[in-house]
Amino acid sequence: MDSTMLVNSLTLLVAGLLLVGVLTTKFSSRFGMPALVLFIVVGMVLSRFIYYDNAFLTQIVGIFALIVILFDGGMQTKFEDIKPVIGSALSLATIGVLVTTFIVGVCARYILGVDWVEGFLFGAIVGSTDAAAVFTVLGGKNIRKRITTTLEAESGSNDPMAVFLTISLIEWIQKPDHSIVSMILSFLWEMGIGLILGILIGRLAVYMINQINFDSSGLYPVMALSFAVLSYGATSLLQGSGLLAVYVTAIVMGNSDLTYGRSIMHFNQGFAWMMQIMMFVLLGLLVFPQQLPGIIWKSLMLSFILMVVARPMGVYLSTLFTKYSFKEKLLISWAGLRGAVPIVLATYPLMAQLEHGHLFFNVVFFVVLTSAIIQGATISPLAERLGLAGEVKPSNPSLLELTALGKTKSEINHIEVNSSMAIAGKEIIELDLPDDILFTALIRNEQIITPRGNTTIEAGDTLYILSPKAKRKQLKTILTSPILPVTYMKDIQPSTEKVTEMPADEE
Repeated sequence: MDSTMLVNSLTLLVAGLLLVGVLTTKFSSRFGMPALVLFIVVGMVLSRFIYYDNAFLTQIVGIFALIVILFDGGMQTKFEDIKPVIGSALSLATIGVLVTTFIVGVCARYILGVDWVEGFLFGAIVGSTDAAAVFTVLGGKNIRKRITTTLEAESGSNDPMAVFLTISLIEWIQKPDHSIVSMILSFLWEMGIGLILGILIGRLAVYMINQINFDSSGLYPVMALSFAVLSYGATSLLQGSGLLAVYVTAIVMGNSDLTYGRSIMHFNQGFAWMMQIMMFVLLGLLVFPQQLPGIIWKSLMLSFILMVVARPMGVYLSTLFTKYSFKEKLLISWAGLRGAVPIVLATYPLMAQLEHGHLFFNVVFFVVLTSAIIQGATISPLAERLGLAGEVKPSNPSLLELTALGKTKSEINHIEVNSSMAIAGKEIIELDLPDDILFTALIRNEQIITPRGNTTIEAGDTLYILSPKAKRKQLKTILTSPILPVTYMKDIQPSTEKVTEMPADEE
């Protein structure tokens, strides 16, 4: 096969993988397990035709994938949601990971026949959970908000801990005189720098994105992702935790009024899915089936210990003094899926050329596979059985979407009205809007309504408002406040104009 034919074949293969990936996500919740499991199998099948053994390239792709995945998760994390559970989430991300690492490490010491430090290294590699895998399985299930928020915050913040432990233990193996005190000081430095730079770069990103006027709206998501990569790179150069910085940067951006904020989130979601697909295919490619039969039972034993002993112990000890019920702790324990992070961390021993590097990678393959299949297939049924899940919930509406208008000083604000807002049930004229704020369109029941003074705003309506950028905060107060400010509640006689409705295709 000539080079042109090979390139064309690979292009067709990638297109097929992406198309299958998108289609399978539609049915993943119906299958009861992450659709990404399919791509491990795809990678293993491809390994029979394509020889791939490049741990360095896998690590680079993996780090970039984690940046995208963490950035996507952080952008969707609302601070008011995580604030009540932030203590528990941080405890899970630190104490929970340490307990999991210790228990799995002790078991790996005897099951795999490695020394103590190598055993703990394996425990660190599989010690963190994967947010993307967890919420792929949960789908639209109406799990109690405190549980989903805890899992989200834990998954976003425990990756830095696992990375730190993995790198530190590899250094300890290579340099046995490495002191524990220096490791503790290094941990405090990494987390501190990651937190500080994450906040600073997040605020810089919000300011830059809101101030700059691109001719193409498609550049805003690219710029946002560029700040995520900048956050990782700058923090890593200062020996800080780049992954923590990315997650904090994303939280800052996601909780700010951001131009094209919803477009940025949608772009991140699609890109994160593509990177996950790539990581699971690479996992399958890096695993050589002929090496697996000899470690199947050892791998399954460690995976079983991780799922039913180490993870639950980590959860219970780290939430010992919290108000989580037994059922909630049980679900949090079982929802600790392993995904892209262990795959990336498993490449570190390979890169360091450790004696048992390939053994660790092959065992991680089983851990990720069994976690996705067994836990992934049972999380939703378990939540229902424990009484912690309700009906499928509708997607959360965007409260405020900002769209810049070229180089002008105005923007279009998009908002979906819910019943808790004070504007619901009010006529537009009652809001007493400033002259330079104009309702341009109202969509109700898939019909476009021309806004008039006597048009009543109802819950479920979608509003489009043209306003100056300088009055963004004022407009947000009017639109999203549960109680309208007194200054906007004047007694004004409503207009007698007739509301005109126009089908969407006649806009």
